[in-house]
Amino acid sequence: METKWLEDFVSLAETRSFSRSAQLRHVTQPAFSRRIQALEAWAGTDLVDRSSYPTRLTPAGETLYAQSLEMLQALQTTRAMLRGHASAGLDVIEVAVPHTLAFTFFPAWVSSLREKFGPIKSRLIALNVHDAVMRLVEGSCDLLIAYHHPSQPFQLDADRYEMVTLGQETLAPYCRADAEGQPMFRLPGRPGQPLPYLGYAPGAYMGRITDLILKQASTAIHLDRVYETDMAEGLKVMAMEGHGVAFLPQSAVKKELRSRRLASAAPRDITGLEITMEVRAYREKPVGKEAPKGTAQALWAYLAAHNPTV
Repeated sequence: METKWLEDFVSLAETRSFSRSAQLRHVTQPAFSRRIQALEAWAGTDLVDRSSYPTRLTPAGETLYAQSLEMLQALQTTRAMLRGHASAGLDVIEVAVPHTLAFTFFPAWVSSLREKFGPIKSRLIALNVHDAVMRLVEGSCDLLIAYHHPSQPFQLDADRYEMVTLGQETLAPYCRADAEGQPMFRLPGRPGQPLPYLGYAPGAYMGRITDLILKQASTAIHLDRVYETDMAEGLKVMAMEGHGVAFLPQSAVKKELRSRRLASAAPRDITGLEITMEVRAYREKPVGKEAPKGTAQALWAYLAAHNPTV
């Protein structure tokens, strides 16, 4: 039995909805249902009355719900104690960050904090977007820093989590520059001559944003996918080697644009070939006696004071 099954079950008991709980737990509804079924197999009895709507718990489910709350609270308390031992005297802020932001935004952000807030001790946890969000949901980090676009929102409960906006980021197409600083490839391409395309792996957050850009472009874009990865840095390296066009965060290509190693692949007469996203920081709201680390709380207070949208 896995503790995430209990967390899933508690969510279901409180929302009375498989679909809503799947959203809150950041999994697909079929995957969420399988985890509830796995918990029922472990328990050896039905926990959910599937003949009713909204969803109701069986008597066994009601018993497990009450016990689950106690068990999860005990585990959280124990984890807080262990983490307290591990960071005693250090006050390290643990930050979960998607890979792209770990390479681009995070280093410059820490430098800015050092100047305006003061030095901090941080532990960077670089993951894909889904796993970074789950770090926050599972209470395994102090902060989550991630991109946000209205078309791809995170289903984080506003009663449990709070947010500040740290800045903005633009995603746009780039490719290798020739000796004169001009792009080797220029969108939109042609039906019979598509441009080589360096894309994000299926399911990647940046890939979904790129798909939105391609749909909103003022003219049809013709691309031939020749390479994919879920990391923007990997796409940037391939673009610099002349392998094709990649949609990259502007912060990731500033130096390469100045040195003319990369150039914009978007002509001025085509609109809609870029999207601006927010860079946001999230944390779980402090509850009861579980106060956050001193430095983490001070940092959040500083971020909140400099951002009126909290």
